[in-house]
Amino acid sequence: MQIQKTSLPGVLVLVPRRFGDDRGFFCESWSRKTLHDAGLDLPEFVQDNHSLSAAAGTLRGLHFQAPPHAQGKLVRCGRGRLFDVAVDIRKGSPTYGQWTGCELSFENGRQLWIPAGFLHGFVTREPDTEILYKCTDYYAPDCDGSVVWDSIGIDWGIAGRPILSAKDAAAPSLNEFDSPFTYEGPFDYEARL
Repeated sequence: MQIQKTSLPGVLVLVPRRFGDDRGFFCESWSRKTLHDAGLDLPEFVQDNHSLSAAAGTLRGLHFQAPPHAQGKLVRCGRGRLFDVAVDIRKGSPTYGQWTGCELSFENGRQLWIPAGFLHGFVTREPDTEILYKCTDYYAPDCDGSVVWDSIGIDWGIAGRPILSAKDAAAPSLNEFDSPFTYEGPFDYEARL
């Protein structure tokens, strides 16, 4: 498993090895032991989510789940292609309001680790794109929140307006948002990578 740092401390790209032949490939997409041996100990995952976006240009986000049910997410693409984004929203963080993005696709097999304290969103690049992600806490509707997609300066790589839910279109902008997260220093796991 390759582990790549991004421009935001704590957010990582994980690239599992694929073993292929003329039938296709095999991939171990998640192994606590493999990551531990590479110096990375992520929190325990308790829930897996799977969504399908029928049309290219569908944007979901920017979402977070507040404490006491804050979620870290390990995101991958099961079919199609998407651009996945994380935004630091920890008050006092040296990278507050900054974003990083990564293309995730069935072909490249990449995964994006997004710790609690970050917004998450993605836009689909192909029809019928599936996103799968592991979460470190259960869904809690009373802790669910969002920030509007176009208030941070993210280059989504789309022309015109994306396809949005009514909830995502009505979310507050980053400058109107009072984050429930506080910066508590560097992530322990990055020192071991």
